[in-house]
Amino acid sequence: MANKAMRLLRELALWLMIGVALSAGVDFFRQPALPQNFSTTSLHTLDGQPVNLTAMSEQRPLLVYVWATWCGVCRYTTPSVAALAAEGGNVMSVALRSGDNATLETWLAKKKMALPTVNDASGELARQWDVQVTPTLVVISHGEVKSITTGWTSVWEMRLRLWLAS
Repeated sequence: MANKAMRLLRELALWLMIGVALSAGVDFFRQPALPQNFSTTSLHTLDGQPVNLTAMSEQRPLLVYVWATWCGVCRYTTPSVAALAAEGGNVMSVALRSGDNATLETWLAKKKMALPTVNDASGELARQWDVQVTPTLVVISHGEVKSITTGWTSVWEMRLRLWLAS
């Protein structure tokens, strides 16, 4: 019985390592090639407030969440990002090709989400940043990109990435 349990534990550990390696490989190939001036890009939120990613990431790491209202995977990730923001997390979101400001504000209100959001209605910002996958999550600390991941991400992984960046 002990041999069977050890074998099962080894197989479980092997599958876990394979899953982590595959996830890291997918992230490596799908991550955007962010420009040198990524954290100094001039941005404005839906309510017209200027955004300075470098300044926002000085005190504690900042999670920049690039998503879209039409993105299927974002339906599962966005509530986690909104919960992180509601708990006081340092979060900035960028809505990609999700309509004009009024449409996006209505969508966020309907979903009861209070996220500081930049509207990239035309996708120009995503082109500048080379973001080709939604959702994309970028962690910045002191104006420097610390990690990038794409696709579904749990709130625990977001917290871990923010903690590792500090």
